[in-house]
Amino acid sequence: MNWTTLRQLVPHPGRSPDFAACLAAFPQLELARTTPQHPLYHAEGDVWTHTMMVVEALLAMPAYAQATRAQQEIVFLAALLHDVAKCSTTVIDPVTGAIGQPGHSRRGALDARIALWDAGVPFAAREAVCRLINVHQVPFFVLETSRRGVTPEFTVRELSWQVDIGLLAMLAEADIRGRICPDPQRVLDAIELFRELAREEGCYDRPRAFAGDHTRVKYFRGTEAHPDYPLFQEPGSQVIVMSGLPASGKNSWVEKHHPQLPVVSFDDARQALGLRHGKNDGQVGDYTQERARELLRKGLPFVWNATHLSTLMREKTLNLLYKYHAEVEIVYLEQTRKELLRRNGLRDTSLSNKKLQAMLWNWEIPLPQEAHRVRHIVA
Repeated sequence: MNWTTLRQLVPHPGRSPDFAACLAAFPQLELARTTPQHPLYHAEGDVWTHTMMVVEALLAMPAYAQATRAQQEIVFLAALLHDVAKCSTTVIDPVTGAIGQPGHSRRGALDARIALWDAGVPFAAREAVCRLINVHQVPFFVLETSRRGVTPEFTVRELSWQVDIGLLAMLAEADIRGRICPDPQRVLDAIELFRELAREEGCYDRPRAFAGDHTRVKYFRGTEAHPDYPLFQEPGSQVIVMSGLPASGKNSWVEKHHPQLPVVSFDDARQALGLRHGKNDGQVGDYTQERARELLRKGLPFVWNATHLSTLMREKTLNLLYKYHAEVEIVYLEQTRKELLRRNGLRDTSLSNKKLQAMLWNWEIPLPQEAHRVRHIVA
């Protein structure tokens, strides 16, 4: 499977999908044939039946016909893979028999990322697909403030920095039209209101504008502010936060582009403490954080060099940096699987290739709203 092959799966408007070819391209979807769903919300039956109905609903939408070819490729693959992880997240209540698939959107984004990465799908297209999968249900509930804990305006503004709102609404609508459930019109109305809110915010087809990067970062981290009015930025360190799988080239990039800057590194901490990879990570983390605090208190620029692979891992680092008013740039590096394993095999490291590949299940790419600037450098 490669990108050329995958693009050929995407039907032009008025053409029918080749579902047999889709199954051949993504073998994990075969499991969808025998994956049950809650009959109240999916009376059509198994996940594969639902997936085919969603794809057919998408292809019948005028918005799909009006989309660019690149947009059609993204939204089609997102529709095809939007429930790819239901097979691995299904839980059945032993008492009531109720079926649920908690976390299937996040896990589906991870599954899709790995499959599309191995297929050589270009980074921008791949991540557009994965981001849509990750949030594909949000438009159903975006107007329910009490359920999400934030205002609809906040949700729409944040989503606009992650995905194309128009494509997300298209996917969400297809998801509802491609199932048998009670009162689908109520959800379709909610999706239409979601579209209208995004248009009112000026972010239907672009990220919501902010008065500045600092205002954006503070707003998305919970500060009460309005996007159109700048917040005062207190002086602090300028910090480059590295992100990427082991052997993706982070050390080389830092040595080449910022050889003069101090570096905070878990690897350096392990070396200083005489510990192997995976041993006493808590002690390594404490050592690293204290080194960072020393530099932050002095307001000095530095590089924080670590994998920072998941959103949770990055959040721990970012919480500390923003506490000290740092200005942050995230630099994410990526290689192919083949190149990663080749490089890792040549390194003097206790991290085996098997352990490296296990880290893929925490592989979440930095999103634009996480820092003042986010750069993705892909080989």
